[in-house]
Amino acid sequence: MKLGSRRTIVRATATAAVCLLGISMAWGQSGQPATPATEQKPVMSQDVFKNVQILRNIPVNEFMQTMGFFSASLGMNCTSCHVEASSGSWARYADDTPLKQMARRMMLMMNSINKTNFGGARMVTCYSCHHGDERPTVTPSLVALYAGPPPEVPDQVTPDPNAPPVNQIFDKYLQALGGVQKLANIKSIVGKGTYQGYGDEKHPVDVFAKAPDQRTTIVHAPLGETTTTFTGTEAWLAGPQTDRPVPVVALTGGDLAGAKLEAELTFPVNIKQTLTDWKVGYSESIDDRDMQVVQGMSSARLPIKLYFDKETGLLTREVHVDNSPVGFVPTQVDYSDYRDVSGVKMPFKWTTTWLDGRSYTELSQIQANVPIDAKTFTKPSAPPAPPAPKVADH
Repeated sequence: MKLGSRRTIVRATATAAVCLLGISMAWGQSGQPATPATEQKPVMSQDVFKNVQILRNIPVNEFMQTMGFFSASLGMNCTSCHVEASSGSWARYADDTPLKQMARRMMLMMNSINKTNFGGARMVTCYSCHHGDERPTVTPSLVALYAGPPPEVPDQVTPDPNAPPVNQIFDKYLQALGGVQKLANIKSIVGKGTYQGYGDEKHPVDVFAKAPDQRTTIVHAPLGETTTTFTGTEAWLAGPQTDRPVPVVALTGGDLAGAKLEAELTFPVNIKQTLTDWKVGYSESIDDRDMQVVQGMSSARLPIKLYFDKETGLLTREVHVDNSPVGFVPTQVDYSDYRDVSGVKMPFKWTTTWLDGRSYTELSQIQANVPIDAKTFTKPSAPPAPPAPKVADH
């Protein structure tokens, strides 16, 4: 899927845009969304949506990631599979369409292929055949064959026997930031700047982080705040229900691992212990600069890749994946504009790219060792509904 193409993707304010396949809000008799039975575990797809026929018993955030995988694999937006009226009504996403019925059959076919031929391993996905087009291409393209298609990024790092040891790469990174001692002196940070979603205006953003692994980001948009929080053990996303079907969502799987890594990279003294099973791969290039690629495994046993600039030693890119029922969903974060904060280099700009959107965060200031209220790192509450528009008296 090409960002900015005619197949415009519906955007959520802060984290991910999603297309809802064969679902809608589960409405009670009062006309309000049904309340999850418990908050002690992630809310499942069928607890929130209705007309879910295949993608049942998965957390809501994983369900939404799956919709993004469909969108990227077929190069289609939400209303391509759903009725046009769904663009203004969550309830209309439940309406069945021929494309949704076909998608269900394709999922069953894909699962059967993987079970029969690959022992259930996910080797064939929607993207394997569609590659961003609504209909799979059956005839080889001579243009692509002789022009040379862009290189595919491998899912996993292949170890390079000639690469430096992982400890040497991390030591160079920590030294480039200012050294272990100076990094250890940073106990908290508070940042201010702007956040811009794909195709959206810039909004004020606040970033709060406390060592070793707590972090909260709050985007202040006209329709309400969007908050992403990692408490140290759990991660949550809260935002206006005008932008998402569930106001507060627990992040699980790769989303949780990504939130945890983002918090730990804010205070990277213990980066070596952040992940396990480290591998050092072959060099890759980003903007004509050579990168040393390092891969580790998260506690969810999902790969996370880190790209370090060979010359400066600084972290340039991080890529993690989430595990959806139809394929791995990648998220990429690019870091830049490193500046000095209390003797330590910190990125003031990062760009986050996922299957159906891109966002830009630019900080204008970062303060170190500022006291932060402990409540900042607890589960966020749903933002209040925006005020109703005023009607002039006649």
